Amino acid sequence: MTTHYVDLTVVPDAETGVPVLLGALYDKLHRALVQLRIDSLGVSFPQYSVIPRNLGDTLRLHGTEATLRGFLTHDWLRGLRDQVRVSEVSPVPASAQHRNVRRRQFKSNVERLRRMKRKGETAEQAAHAIPDSAAERPHLPYVHLRSLSTGQPFCLFVAMGEPSPDPVPGTFNSYGLGERGATIPWF
Repeated sequence: MTTHYVDLTVVPDAETGVPVLLGALYDKLHRALVQLRIDSLGVSFPQYSVIPRNLGDTLRLHGTEATLRGFLTHDWLRGLRDQVRVSEVSPVPASAQHRNVRRRQFKSNVERLRRMKRKGETAEQAAHAIPDSAAERPHLPYVHLRSLSTGQPFCLFVAMGEPSPDPVPGTFNSYGLGERGATIPWF
């Protein structure tokens, strides 16, 4: 159950903007969650907006007070401390709604889809079967990350479920996103 939260706000400078800093912060968070094998911390973005598409400058971590305090004692923010403001660990407001925050993947690379389909087909047949219009156009806010396993950059699109008065317990993946509908407090 997520009873407490802490806000991590990136502070841009003349050389580095909010999206780059938020990506670097989220990369470090992901690595720390993997290394420490933590599945009880969830994330949200309090300034989340689809129109305009924006995650804002704050990543909010949700968990129990003990889990958050313990996590913050690790030196996972090394290299970003001057560009991230960490709030106090605080209790979640009693009036908070609850939402599922999850990853959404899109089939936006038509050439990759065609390569996957080609088994026994020519490139022309695959192109005819999967036209350029088959590409999904992402409309959600995202953060630029780098894959731990391949080192390749990618966009992690963030989707939000509808607000609900009731929490859904569960675990969070290595990106702090709710698995099987697990929710975080939304306020």
